[in-house]
Amino acid sequence: MVTVRVYVTLKPSLLDSAGRTVAGSLQKLGFDEIDNARIGKLIELQVNDYSEQRVKEMCDKLLANPVIEDYRFEVVQ
Repeated sequence: MVTVRVYVTLKPSLLDSAGRTVAGSLQKLGFDEIDNARIGKLIELQVNDYSEQRVKEMCDKLLANPVIEDYRFEVVQ
């Protein structure tokens, strides 16, 4: 069994209002080194029989909205 971590984020061309809010809040707290923040989600899957193609199918069909989101994944042993 392997663990697959799927990271889903909005496409860079889309406004990330949650990320903008976080960046602004961090700046107000004195973290002036923050220029921008993007918010996404992490989905961790436990997979019995890992196949890169099957994980791509899961992402395209359910885990991400390919119209507005990008995704990447990594296998964690």
